[in-house]
Amino acid sequence: MYKKFFGLRENPFNANPDPRYLFLTEHTEEALASLTYGIQHRRGFILLTGEVGTGKTTLINKLLGWLHRQGVATAFLFNPRMNVAEFFDFMMADFGIPCDARQKSQVLMRLNHWLLEKYRNHETAVLIVDEAQDLSMRMLEEIRLLTNLETSTEKLLQIVLSGQPELEEKLRMPEVRQLRQRITLRCKTYPLTAEETIGYIAKRLAIAGADSQVIFTPEAVETIHTYARGIPRVVNLLCEHSLITAFAEQVRPVPPEMVDAVAREFELDQIEPTAPSQLLRADDQQLRETLQGMATLMDRLRRP
Repeated sequence: MYKKFFGLRENPFNANPDPRYLFLTEHTEEALASLTYGIQHRRGFILLTGEVGTGKTTLINKLLGWLHRQGVATAFLFNPRMNVAEFFDFMMADFGIPCDARQKSQVLMRLNHWLLEKYRNHETAVLIVDEAQDLSMRMLEEIRLLTNLETSTEKLLQIVLSGQPELEEKLRMPEVRQLRQRITLRCKTYPLTAEETIGYIAKRLAIAGADSQVIFTPEAVETIHTYARGIPRVVNLLCEHSLITAFAEQVRPVPPEMVDAVAREFELDQIEPTAPSQLLRADDQQLRETLQGMATLMDRLRRP
């Protein structure tokens, strides 16, 4: 509803994990590099963890897009609350492996033959499990056993487990120590710093078609970062509803008091910040220089 008012082609702060909008911070680039390296070099188990809303699923979607372009066979499990039979049915179907057998031993035999064929053709297969902190101990053990599908030198199936910090806690439990010992690469997503929040908002606006006009005042961006504590999902929430409010009141650019009102509406003002704002620690001159850099960054992002 506000796109025309702000000169946008699309909604820049959609909650969907659109990989086009992935903002590559230093930590995100490291995580993506670790994931691609681990898969290319058949390292077996790879662990991706991060706090809620820090972009794990968006990163996974970016990885999936790259894998599909490389012709890599993938199975993406986004509902971890399946039982064992449902898990194997879904995995085989997502890999595109025909299998009429219902017994697990026969399913595993068919999967092993398919993986060996892939290996002989110098191809890779990747299983990605999102929200893996919700996997039961039984399912974690079943997934671990899949790493037994191997040659004498390499793993046939590459497995990525993605989840919240609770997944790391679960993996420390004695019952899953064998799985923990098989994790060869670990990577994480982190909350945004204040400067990264500036770049994050600028990139999303540029991709959505923003021109040179200022949509959020520098003070509004600072306020967004303070309330969001660097969590991209919360940044999206604040930006989206601030734009809706600004459109309803025909105000442009979005001022900080409008962000305050949205934050109070969602009770974000009652949460103690956990990602201290670098902007608030800067002196006035540094603050101006940092925030003014947002316009320069937007110009650079708009260039082909």
